[in-house]
Parts: sequence; structure tokens; C-alpha cells
Amino acid sequence: MPEAVAFWIDEPGVAALRRQPIAAAGDGEVLVRTRYTGISRGTEASVFLGRVPGSEHERMRAPFQEGDFPGPVKYGYLNVGVVEQGPDALRGRTVFTLFPHQSAFVVPADAVVPVPRGVPARRAVLAGAVETAVNVLWDAAPLIGDRVTIVGAGMIGCCVARLARGIPGLDVVLVDVDASRRAVADRLEVGFADPGDAPLGRDLVINTSGSEAGLQLALASVVTDGEVIEASWYGDRPVTLALGADFHSRRLTIRSSQVGAVAGRRRGTRTPRDRLTLALELLQDAAFDALLTGDSPWGDLPAVMADLATGRSTALCHTIDWTDAS
Repeated sequence: MPEAVAFWIDEPGVAALRRQPIAAAGDGEVLVRTRYTGISRGTEASVFLGRVPGSEHERMRAPFQEGDFPGPVKYGYLNVGVVEQGPDALRGRTVFTLFPHQSAFVVPADAVVPVPRGVPARRAVLAGAVETAVNVLWDAAPLIGDRVTIVGAGMIGCCVARLARGIPGLDVVLVDVDASRRAVADRLEVGFADPGDAPLGRDLVINTSGSEAGLQLALASVVTDGEVIEASWYGDRPVTLALGADFHSRRLTIRSSQVGAVAGRRRGTRTPRDRLTLALELLQDAAFDALLTGDSPWGDLPAVMADLATGRSTALCHTIDWTDAS
């Protein structure tokens, strides 16, 4: 039986590459040979460090996860590969799959989504981030002419900013403590500010920073009677906010957005597959290449994951090249 190479987290902070058997594709299935996987830094760092709360173990399961939190667990969901076996309509096509870091795998044919021919395979790993950004904007529902701030210029924040920029009349500003993200904002053609210079009186503020300071800044930045969309996920970290100043007098609202379910405004008319298909179409925009700031061969994945989780690397989206994995 053929084998594939897979990335496993044995216990918090300890990972390894292992070989495991894969079966031939049966009726209604496809065999995919992976070209690239992407690391979803915020979520995968929490998984790698064992910071998924017990209450979220089931909700946090990836579609093709093996094992359980905190480990051993095989986790991930940004996979782009080529169909080697399967229906004629898919054979030879580049596809995106919500599959972990693994060199080859077999899944039901309806679990893969073809990548548009105008989207390079490496850029296509951003489909999960763009899908999240679509959901955030469906939740946020910005209006023409709105002044919009996104706090946190990570992968999700940058995707939200680029998509929001396409809405006529929006003034979009990314805010981040890392001044080097200004260059990324320039490539995305949106404004940039450090927290000390963040504009006030914003019609809509979206927090993707994953920090309580970022959420506090979002509350300070939004207009009276305004709404902050909280798109961060904190894992098991507690969050403390100062709500005793003008939070009540200005009648502010904090509302969560999470990609696990289609935003309520579209849930009756769009499926998760519709949302993912849209995200892949939107990736025909070459500006998203600004987010691909790191790339490594598959053999380096355990070290790369450790560097990202512990902050030694600050890559936005780090891709893993599986081209020569057998």
C-alpha cells in the first residue's frame, strides 16, 4: 500500500513528520497529491501549543483531522494539490481541500473545490483566509462611503482590508503594532496606522489582532452607537477590557464573527462550499501575493511551526512546498 508523509503534533510544542498508508481512490473519491499547504498561524499556533480549551475540542475539529486535542493530533486545513485519481472531470485539476499537512490523501470527490485556472497554486492556499474575510464582511455589512478600520494586519486582517477596499467609497485603514506591515498595506492599496495614530470616529471597526489591547483600541476608535466586529480567537487566553469609561454612555456593541458557520445574513442563501468557491474566485486578484511572506520545504515543517507559534517568525502566510515529497 502506498504511503504519504504527514505532520503530527504529538503533544503541546512537540511535532514530527510520519509516514502513513493511503488507500487507492474508490468510487466517488479522489487521490490528491499535495503541492502546497499553508499555515493558518493564529489557529495552528494555538493547536501546536495545546491552547484549545476543552469546551472547544469538538467545535475546533478540522474536517479531516485525525487524533484529538491536545495530541497526538493531525491538524490543518489549507491544502492545494492535484487530483491523480478520480472522476474524469477532476483528474489533473488543481484543487483546494480542507485537509491537514500531508503529501497525498484520499477524500470524497465533493470535498475538493477546483482552483480557477487564473489562480496560482501557492496563492490558492489563502482560500481559507479569504473565505474567513468574506464571512467577516458578511457579518459586518459595511455601507458605501463607510470609514472602516481593521485592527491587526495579520493574514485575516489583510484579507478583510483588500476585499473591503473593493467596495465603492470605503476609507480602509489597517492598524498594527508592527511597522513593517505598512509595506504590505501599500501593496494592498489600503491605509496604515500604528496604534498611537489610529483614526477615531470610524463607522465600523473590525478586530483581527488576537489581543485585548487591539480590542480595546477598536472600542476607542468606533463612533458612538457603533459596532465592533470581533474576528479574533483567543483560545484559552483570558481577555480583560476596560468597560467602565464611555463604553455604556456611547452605547457600543461588540459582535463576534466566526467562520465555522456562514454569516447569519447569508445563511439561508449560501452554503460553506458557495463561500469557499467565491473565495477562490476572488484570489484571481494578484495583490494577495503580498501575504505570501514565507516558504519552506516540507521537511522543515516541524521547525517552521515551532518558530511561528513562539513568535520567532512573523510571516503572514508561510507556505510549505510538498513538490518532492514521496
